[in-house]
Amino acid sequence: MSCLPGNLDPRAFRVPGSDPDSGPVEPAHPPRILLLYGSLRERSYSRFLTYEAERLLQAMGAETRIYHADGLPLPDDAGAEHPKVQELRELSFWSEGQVWCSPERHGNLTGVMKAQIDWIPLALGATRPTQGRTLALMQVSGGSQSFNAVNAMRLLGRWMRMITIPNQSSVPKAWQEFGDDGRMCASPLYDRVVDVMEELVKFTLLTRGRADHLVDRYSERRENAEALDRRTNLTSI
Repeated sequence: MSCLPGNLDPRAFRVPGSDPDSGPVEPAHPPRILLLYGSLRERSYSRFLTYEAERLLQAMGAETRIYHADGLPLPDDAGAEHPKVQELRELSFWSEGQVWCSPERHGNLTGVMKAQIDWIPLALGATRPTQGRTLALMQVSGGSQSFNAVNAMRLLGRWMRMITIPNQSSVPKAWQEFGDDGRMCASPLYDRVVDVMEELVKFTLLTRGRADHLVDRYSERRENAEALDRRTNLTSI
């Protein structure tokens, strides 16, 4: 600490790992995973794939919640007090990890999927609905295999300061991968979904209890220190 670069604020600078309060607090409950999907159609393959993911997560010991976006307004059509918005934000606060699953439409994620993400703010005061949480990405396509939707969601996940796992799932020709009952058929594509959910649970177990430490930033600490100085500065009285 004696040789800090000249522009550093010593009030806000910390050596990573040196803070005695930065150690993990291991939760006793199962990993909490929120699942979002991007289609409201009656036979929605993104919903079917989300249900498959939920079954796998539960088999791996996770506690799950699926958010259904029926009735969710567009971000500019209602206020944050709307019940569906409140439900979504509360579930995001509850979660320690998330799964986003969207159809690919016009080479991108759907408006239904984007509206859900847009309603979750980066921060609400001192609370952070997404930061430090793990994220797994999946998409379904009507034609050949593509990764446009998962790539777009990966960009959004990074913007939301989420820990997006490396593995991902893309299911092409989804109409032939699910039976009449909505269950996914056995195939290498199904095996990939298992891999993705397994990796999500592993990353969640490794990082939960550490989220506050992982998203703690020098720039924010410095801003808070300056605000505290202004509030407690009595020289002008």
